[in-house]
Amino acid sequence: AYKRFSELLPKEERGNVCSARVPKSQLLTLPELRANPFQHQICRVFSTSDNDDGSMSFEDFLDMLSVFSDSATCDIKSHYAFHIFDFDGDGILDRKDLEKLVNCLTGQGEESRLSDAEMEQLIQNILEESDIDKDGTINLPEFQHVVSRSPDFARYGGLQR
Repeated sequence: AYKRFSELLPKEERGNVCSARVPKSQLLTLPELRANPFQHQICRVFSTSDNDDGSMSFEDFLDMLSVFSDSATCDIKSHYAFHIFDFDGDGILDRKDLEKLVNCLTGQGEESRLSDAEMEQLIQNILEESDIDKDGTINLPEFQHVVSRSPDFARYGGLQR
């Protein structure tokens, strides 16, 4: 992890790995993030930058790697997946978050984009399955409850590496 992180830094900063920050643009060159449809959200969630620029310290980088590791628990993976899917960061998955989530998964191209009716039906199905308190949103405990019933989430961590 130290070697991978330091290789993302400019040569002149490699001696100061513990205090350096890797910019988001460099993080997005990692093969694990380059093709991930949630790459910007992943950087946002794991970054502790005061500037909200998605840059990561070595500690942020370690946190990200540990969550995506095979040894992370389903609870930890689902906690971070929820925050990655919470695009506006308000602590709930509402219809706008779910629409963005679906668009990330299906792609933004015309040929793969769902019609308005298909999107509405899919969001309605997601809410029927997940919205236990019927408030029209999915909170973290509801998300974790649904995820706990999904063997694929536990096996693959919910997010592709």
